[in-house]
Formats: sequence, structure tokens, C-alpha cells
Amino acid sequence: MRFNVTRFVATLLVAGCAAATAGRAAAFTPDDVRQAVDRTVAPLMKQYEIPGMAIGVIVDGRPHVFDYGVMSTQTGQPVAADTLFEIGSVSKTLTATLAADAQERGELSLTDPVSRYVPALQRRPFGRVTLVELGTHTAGGLPLQVPDTIRDEAGLMRYLDAWQPAYAPGTRRTYSNVSVGMLGWITAKAAGGDFSTLMTQRLFAPLGMTHTYVDLPDARMADYAQGYAKDGKPVRMTGGALWREAYGVRTTAADLLRFVQANLGRADTPPQLRRAIERTHAGYVRAAPLTQDLIWEQYPYPVALPTLLEGNGMKMIVDATPA
Repeated sequence: MRFNVTRFVATLLVAGCAAATAGRAAAFTPDDVRQAVDRTVAPLMKQYEIPGMAIGVIVDGRPHVFDYGVMSTQTGQPVAADTLFEIGSVSKTLTATLAADAQERGELSLTDPVSRYVPALQRRPFGRVTLVELGTHTAGGLPLQVPDTIRDEAGLMRYLDAWQPAYAPGTRRTYSNVSVGMLGWITAKAAGGDFSTLMTQRLFAPLGMTHTYVDLPDARMADYAQGYAKDGKPVRMTGGALWREAYGVRTTAADLLRFVQANLGRADTPPQLRRAIERTHAGYVRAAPLTQDLIWEQYPYPVALPTLLEGNGMKMIVDATPA
């Protein structure tokens, strides 16, 4: 997703996981959870002028969703259970899961080089990058964004053909939409299908995410939360090459919680997909405060707030971090 400064109703959807002990869980009623969330949300919305939010939390394995404010300041339509949010780069975790699922199906291997699936790049540096390196942002210095001049597949292939690494693959973590975007693109190519369709058939449907989309149907546009730029002007995600694979998912708070529960091992997930999800949690490289998994990031527990802030700060987004 483009990192311009915005107040997105969409990207402020929160999926929190509260792990309560068996003894304490009985003390938490739905009203208790609601009051705790209310105390956090009210000052947050006021401080950052957030028009609306959907908050999802899991307490003792039970999901709770709370809606606040409006999904559009123009229409005044309230945030509701069927409100669809852009989840930005959280989409990358779903793309990584699709790639891991393709490996479970024998359609690709994450240790393969790109050139196995894109023969035109056989003798080029990008062709020697592995799929794991794409999924861990360690391909060798890919840019944060796909260059604005690239609008189609032909332009993307020309760019990748000419690309030269700034670092040896596997030695630096450089957060990149190009990197995970190409992981998704190659996964769809290896599976012989359309990326959006594969996401629906292989991930969204089996996980019960029936209100989750890459390509949004016209019939759901009325439920699509409106984002706003810092100056208050309406804004939504930008398109361009690899947008679907890198940041294209729209979903509801309840559906996103279903994905969270599947990742926590608390959902009735088909065995093959469960193995794919577990594969995305494997750590590959250590980069400053975090261990980089297949898109997911992990921290030793317990973790201090300054460590989380460091790992999620702009420095980790725009700088090359030794891996």
C-alpha cells in the first residue's frame, strides 16, 4: 500500500488477540470486553480524527467485533458488520499463505528460483532470486513500490529483466511491494489460475471468509469504507502493477478474525491449508528486532513496547536491515 499520510477508516481495522487464563476468562463478559474496547477507542478516534473503526478481539477463543462511527463522512453511513475495509499490507500474509498452499499442492517449491516459473529471466539477477527470498523481503534491494511508470505485465517484465541487486540475496531485508507482489504473481502462474480467483477458492472459502475480496463486486461497493487523506479529501488504494498481490484485500472485521483464529490454530481449518498456514510462521532471517517469517514477523515473548515500535517503524519500512 502507498505510504502517504492518510486517515484511512479502512486501515484502522484492528484484530487483537487477548489470551486469558482459564481462571480469568470466566470474569470477562461481553460487556466487560466492550467497555475495555470503548475506553481505548473513544480517545483514539478523537486524537486522530478517525471517522469510523471496526475492532475485533479474541478473548478465550471467542471472537468479539465492535463498530464505531461512520464508514463515510459524506453519507453518514455507520460502520456495521458488513462494512468492508482495505487491510493494506495485511494482505501480504494472505498472499504468503496462498504460496505456501501451492507448495503443499506440489505446484511450486519456495526454495526454487524465480527463473523456474519465469524462463525469460533465466540469465538475469532477478531470475536467481528464490521464492523464499521474495517472501522474506531479502531478494537483494527491491524498491518499496513498483515504479509508477509500470502499468502492465510487459512493463513489469522489462523492469525485472533490467533490475540489478544492491545487495547479495539473503543478506539485507528491504521491505518491498515488488517482492511479495511477485511471490503472488508467480504463485498464480504456477497454479495455472487467476490470483483473485485462487485466493477466493483456496483461502477465503475454506476459512469461511465469505465477505472477503480482492476484486470487489459492484454489489458490495455500497459497503466499502471510504478513506480520507490528511487534508480530509476522500482517497482509496492506488492500482498499478501487483496491487492485488501486495495490498489488494478488502474484508470485514469478522472475516479478518477468522483468519487470525486460523493462524492461532483455533479454527476448523482443512489439514492442507493448516499446514500451509504453519509454514508461513517459520522464521528464516533475523533482522534487527524481529525474525522474518514468510511475510509474518515474530518477536521473542514477552516483548517490550519499544521493540514493537521499532519493528513497525518507518526505518524498518524504508531502510535496508542486515539479515
